[in-house]
Order: sequence, then C-alpha cells, then structure tokens
Amino acid sequence: MIGLPASTELNKRIPKQKFYENITLAPALKKFFVEQVKIIYWRNKIATSSVNLSAGASVTEVEVFEVRLNQPVLDESVLRQIDKDIPYHILFLLEYEGKHKAAIGYKEAAASGNNAFKVNRYYYTEWLPAEELPVKLDGLSIDAVYENFFRQIAGNRLQAKPTESIKEFVEKDEKRQQLNKQIDKLQNKIRKEKQLNKQMQMNSELKKLKKELEGVVTWTH
Repeated sequence: MIGLPASTELNKRIPKQKFYENITLAPALKKFFVEQVKIIYWRNKIATSSVNLSAGASVTEVEVFEVRLNQPVLDESVLRQIDKDIPYHILFLLEYEGKHKAAIGYKEAAASGNNAFKVNRYYYTEWLPAEELPVKLDGLSIDAVYENFFRQIAGNRLQAKPTESIKEFVEKDEKRQQLNKQIDKLQNKIRKEKQLNKQMQMNSELKKLKKELEGVVTWTH
C-alpha cells in the first residue's frame, strides 16, 4: 500500500472484537469500535527479521495497521486502545471510501514497565489517495524508520531542530497546547470580569503566560 518491502507483508485480518471483548471498557469506547470501525488489518511488520535493518535501541518493531472506517471520523480513543494492547510501535493507515490518512502517536515505555506503553499525542496526514501518502521506509535502523515515519506524518507541525529528538518535540508541543488552553481560558475570564482590579491581575497573569508561550515557540524553531 505504501511501497513497503514484500518481506514485511502479513495482511492478516484482526477481529476488532479482540480489542474490547475480554476487558472492561467504557461503554462509549466499545461503541466507537462497533460503530466507527469496519475492519482492521495487520498489513506489515517492520523488524530485523523481515527487513535488512539494524535493531533499534528503543523501537524493536513497527507494525502497520490498516483501519477501515464506516465514517470519515475516528475517535482517537480507539487508536489509544489498540496502542495500549499492542506492545510495539504502530503506524496506522485509516481508510474511508478509497482515501487514506496516516496516523502515528509518540509511544514510549511507561514507568511501570511490564511491556506497558503510553501514547502522548497523535499526528495525522490529510485524507489522500494511498499512493500520495507521505510515508516512506527511510533509515538504517528500526529506531530511525519509526522516527522518520513520525517526521513524515507530523510534517510542518514538527518544527524540531535536526538535533532535537522526537520526544523533546512532543513535550514542547504538548506544553504549547497546554499554554494556549490556559491563555484562551484566562482571556474569556477577563472579558466576563466586571471589577477593574481583578481584570488588571488577570491581565498581568496573561502577559506571563504569553511570554512563556513565546519561549516554547522559540525552542521549536
């Protein structure tokens, strides 16, 4: 589908029920699987056993999952649940009515260990014909391949320096989003506040948040 070596192909169908049948899931999440997901295919396995690459220090395998949808919107909690259940890094290829969207989350081992992972944030391409997806196998190790998938999908949103790790970028991106939310919330409060002295206090706080945001934006350029 995205030009990966034939040696990596698996093309196995995974019943979507496997992700919600035998565990306690929130009813809403189960509903997302049932209503939004049509079929899940395990398309490729990128590992030292399937392709001529060096072993990764933090990424041992990259699985490619095609998730065919019943609608053009997929709740992100579905991807999080799949990522939680699979102890390897995953490149998702979403499909709806012949168009595809690549998705990837920054996945790292959780502090608890025991093959547990946490995913901080997902990045997506636009809906495109499969052959136009900007996702190519690039790198000499599994680590490099995964990092390049991440950079290809994040595109212009990943304004990291060449020497900056994906982990550093994601942390800064999350900080930027958090500050933007705080700024929006505070601006709404200021608009509704009637007392001048409270407005002045909040404006002072707003300036500090904006200055902090400028610092985060500068780090990423």
